[in-house]
Amino acid sequence: MSRQTGSGRQSRPMRTLGYGIFVACGLGLVLIQSAPSIDRWFNPARTAASDQLASGDGVGWLPRITGQTVRNDRIKELEAEIRDLERWRAAAISMAERMEAYETILNLQGEPPVRGVTARIVAESDGPFSQTLLANAGQVHGVEPGFVAVNEGGLVGRVIQLGARSSRVLEVTDFNSRVPIMGEQSGVRAIMYGGRNGRGALEDLPEEDQFIDGERLLTSGEGGAFPRGIMAGFAAARGEDWQVDFAMKRGRVGYVRLIPERAIPRPEDDPAEALVADSNILSEAGAGTRRAGQ
Repeated sequence: MSRQTGSGRQSRPMRTLGYGIFVACGLGLVLIQSAPSIDRWFNPARTAASDQLASGDGVGWLPRITGQTVRNDRIKELEAEIRDLERWRAAAISMAERMEAYETILNLQGEPPVRGVTARIVAESDGPFSQTLLANAGQVHGVEPGFVAVNEGGLVGRVIQLGARSSRVLEVTDFNSRVPIMGEQSGVRAIMYGGRNGRGALEDLPEEDQFIDGERLLTSGEGGAFPRGIMAGFAAARGEDWQVDFAMKRGRVGYVRLIPERAIPRPEDDPAEALVADSNILSEAGAGTRRAGQ
């Protein structure tokens, strides 16, 4: 016990001496750096160390360790995107105002307002077709056979069977589906149907013209089954064949919008003679009313 006490007393002066030497060295460094002749030798090293530990441009050691560099870079990217979006927003507003003015000047007949029903859908595994969906909207909700189903991605399918409160939608991914499409840039027209590899296939392709790889494919409206201009997919070149990446897969298929066909009536279905006869009847009725008033 006495030996341990003696050794502890002997080591205590050594620690005190070490602390004193450390403090003396620190004071010596401070005094040396304060000397004008020596300070000019320490300034470059001190400046380089401070720049590396806490750099203002985000490339120092301390920002890299704490992750501040990544956050600063991300903030700069978001600020650049916001500036670009502001420019696009201003351009879009200007274009919309210009289009509205042009339509007024030209007395352009736009598309009629589209009525439709939003319905929830589920996949059907034992239906008459391999790729069909069941929607919880039917005749009592205003749905009719031939209504087109779309989601935020694009064309989903078409109503082929109708019930009182439900309807069956044949997807564009089914082999029995046939959708007339056209290239948005090339203008090439073809018929799209469901393929076997998760992509759409094309038939009735022209021999002279070709699609542009990656261009958007829209419904052409031919045949009146589908409205013109609905997003159907993207053209994809696979060797010598052309396939379609369906646009509906880029949107959620939990809900769809069921809209009518919006087909333009033929002249024989809406003859001009009936309109002329109606106008004559109205004119005669107006003349009779004026005579009776006199």
